Amino acid sequence: MTIERNWAGNLTYSATSVEHPASIEELKALLAQGGAVRILGSRHCFNDIADTDGVLIALDRLPVVFEINDARDAVRVSGGLRYGDIAPRLGAEGLALANLASLPHISIAGAVATGTHGSGDVTGSLATAVRALTIITPAGETRTLSRGDADFDGAVVSLGALGAVVDVTLDVEPTYYVAQHVFEHPSWDAILADFDEVTGIGTSVSIFSTWTRTDIADQIWVKQRHPEAHELVRDDLFERLGAEPAASKRHPILGVDPVACTEQLGEPGPWFERLAHFKLEFTPSAGAEIQSEYLVPRADAVAAIQAVRTLAGQIAPLLLVNEIRTVAADQLWLSSSHDTDAVGIHFTWKPDEAAVREFLPTLEALLPATARPHWGKVFTLDAAEVRSRYQRWDDFAALAARFDPERRLVNPYLERLGL
Repeated sequence: MTIERNWAGNLTYSATSVEHPASIEELKALLAQGGAVRILGSRHCFNDIADTDGVLIALDRLPVVFEINDARDAVRVSGGLRYGDIAPRLGAEGLALANLASLPHISIAGAVATGTHGSGDVTGSLATAVRALTIITPAGETRTLSRGDADFDGAVVSLGALGAVVDVTLDVEPTYYVAQHVFEHPSWDAILADFDEVTGIGTSVSIFSTWTRTDIADQIWVKQRHPEAHELVRDDLFERLGAEPAASKRHPILGVDPVACTEQLGEPGPWFERLAHFKLEFTPSAGAEIQSEYLVPRADAVAAIQAVRTLAGQIAPLLLVNEIRTVAADQLWLSSSHDTDAVGIHFTWKPDEAAVREFLPTLEALLPATARPHWGKVFTLDAAEVRSRYQRWDDFAALAARFDPERRLVNPYLERLGL
């Protein structure tokens, strides 16, 4: 048996083997062998969404696809590539994506399938950039879906339940620069009183806290497109927040060397060197960690943050850092921002999964009943309750049954969700 672990090391996969096909033909031959199968991305999920007791198929060795269309407003790329692989190539072509997640280390197909997002009041998740995708079903059929097709909105955030996403076509735009500022010790009362103004001050805004104190947060990171970016060193909003600009580069986790982080202090740089929090060449975040995240409709955001605040004494001993950021609404069936602008409340926990899982029901009970857990992170919310928070759940279940009628992609994770 091949023993493989996920990126954080908190999960050992149950697969009998991990295969790396070098061509679409090899991929189809592996699928033709029958039995349980799942598709493996960059292994950044913290739960068993990608696990199987059958065969895991990684797409990282398929031939590289990187094709810019004639209109130069889209690029078709291999699903197994990472965002950090394609971003510099796009930059060299004078092109850009609208958004990146905090890590450029994640695979495109995997990030899209789990609804992973970056940040921005008017910026959608990574999945909203998808214009088309090609899926190889467990039966070896090739299906291409494009924006506007009947099943497209269901197929993008797919939880890996439809097949192997071998290529993805993404919207692109002309390249741009971003400047990044960090402010320290803002008042929580002032943040929550002006929450919309705080999250709207930049293209992307992240509020970080260790919850060792409930009166102040640790940091606010503001990423602004440049040259549209305006000077933020003593902006009136931050005066009202009682926040001071950081005197030097910072890491989201207090006391950690910021060498792995993208450049700050308002120095403009290419979009792909600023939108992510971390640089591709470094291990991001803490490395050894557990992650959870809950996305709530913007209308429920202040109540959700206040709920977290009341639990600070229980959260802080388990926590490395909490990040709060925003995502624009979309119409993708299983997106956590489906039909609503959303606010993500993300927890990077210390690597004690048993303690985290013991605490999560307490947190989940206090969050608004609209909170949707991130598909690739640790949560304990009842599956029936999760399903009830997605209006198009039954439509997705029917779509998965059509793409995988033998249910070969179904694993314990999907079984718990009723798929």
